Amino acid sequence: MARTSRRRPTGARRATGARRPTGARRVTLAAVALMLGGAGLVVADVCATAVQNRGAGRAAAGPSTTARLAGAGQGQDGTGHGGSGAGQGGNGPVVSDYADITSAEPGLPGPPQQAGASRGTFTSDCGVNANGLFNSDNVIVAPGVSNGAHHMHDYVGNQGNNAFASDDDLARASTSCADRGDKSSYYWPVLRLQNGTQERDAGSPGGGTEGNAGRIVTPKQVTLTFVGNPRGKVTAMPRLLRIVTGDAKALVNGPGNANASWSCTGYEDRQLKDEYPLCPPGSDVVRTFRFPGCWDGRNTDSANHRTHVAFAAPDGSCPAGFRAIPQLVQRVVYDVRAPSLEDGGRSVPLFAIDSFPGQLHKPVTDHGDFINLFDEGLMREMVDCINSGRVCDPGAGGSAAAPAPAATPSATPETGAATSAARSVPSPTTLAGYAPPVAAQPRPGTAQGDAAESGVARLWPAALGALLALSGLIMFLRARRLRY
Repeated sequence: MARTSRRRPTGARRATGARRPTGARRVTLAAVALMLGGAGLVVADVCATAVQNRGAGRAAAGPSTTARLAGAGQGQDGTGHGGSGAGQGGNGPVVSDYADITSAEPGLPGPPQQAGASRGTFTSDCGVNANGLFNSDNVIVAPGVSNGAHHMHDYVGNQGNNAFASDDDLARASTSCADRGDKSSYYWPVLRLQNGTQERDAGSPGGGTEGNAGRIVTPKQVTLTFVGNPRGKVTAMPRLLRIVTGDAKALVNGPGNANASWSCTGYEDRQLKDEYPLCPPGSDVVRTFRFPGCWDGRNTDSANHRTHVAFAAPDGSCPAGFRAIPQLVQRVVYDVRAPSLEDGGRSVPLFAIDSFPGQLHKPVTDHGDFINLFDEGLMREMVDCINSGRVCDPGAGGSAAAPAPAATPSATPETGAATSAARSVPSPTTLAGYAPPVAAQPRPGTAQGDAAESGVARLWPAALGALLALSGLIMFLRARRLRY
């Protein structure tokens, strides 16, 4: 007998076999994977950031518990005793933040001037903020955010700078500069003495409530000098160009963008980057900011406030696609005595800059900001002065001075500024040939790290994780609709 073959219906065979996932189930599984992966990324990044911040705080507190205790300075209670954390409200500075300038090694000279160098300088006199214009905003990196800097700034030049100032507001504002054609804004963190003084911001955001305590010191002198390039001519800066130098969060971000340096009058061939200077009697404290001198030729700002400008290489060359512009060298001088470290600043108070909370008022976090608001005519005069090798002071009569062959040029690498007798003569040696020593020199073309005062933690992986988790949740909800 022939055996009849019985074939199961296709539907039956499929019913007894393994079930294949439906489209809705596949979407559900993918959604769950996205949510889990995103949540894991958020948790990992937040934990890593917390560990980094905690480690940076321990490293910055000083080499030992003894040193931290010895560094006790002015606390917020006004007693003159900062407690175990030392300094401003117990969060710095400490004794190890200071160094004797006479023990520092002299730096190396700047790059040699080439045949086509722009050797001139142009100085703008904008005062020392004697009128006390302060705020804790930063319109460059935190526009529209009150107290975006979390510390107080000195302002010279433009008198309308605050978090809510538009470009038109800045253009209409008055200026403290001797030449009214310079409405540029120059600002930097204030310097304070830890002497128990209750300033007007003692109970305010940006001031005492955030660990910035003590008497604000008005500078003795502020010099704003624009210098040339050792390789070639400079081109005009665009109006409203925004530039930052240094990193207000260098304690966490690392020293890659740290730039400000510290010294003493008579010793400016020696520059400190990580320490405040102890100056001999009769010598004043000097803090110096060198701003980037190369521009991309297109943008007046960038997302991180760095990549549209760059520092020249050690030989003076700009990165590919960038052009040399007048480089701002800002020098701020203070008449403050060397603090008494043996008693933690009780006899002669410690001094320190304002800083973000958690940055411990370290000198490496010093920084400066600049917004160009020179009128076009004065900017042309600046460029012509620098490219023709003159030393010009526009404060005398509203325009750059012409060469005067009778005078003798005089500029030294120690002061980084020409004497007044030499302001209107051809100058073969000017600030263009001066640079801080290698220890204080920024890395050429650095564009990494946070903006000088952004205050935004580097949590982009967490943000990405949150986005993935949200996408997974949306997919999950849609998959449930498909199933039901």
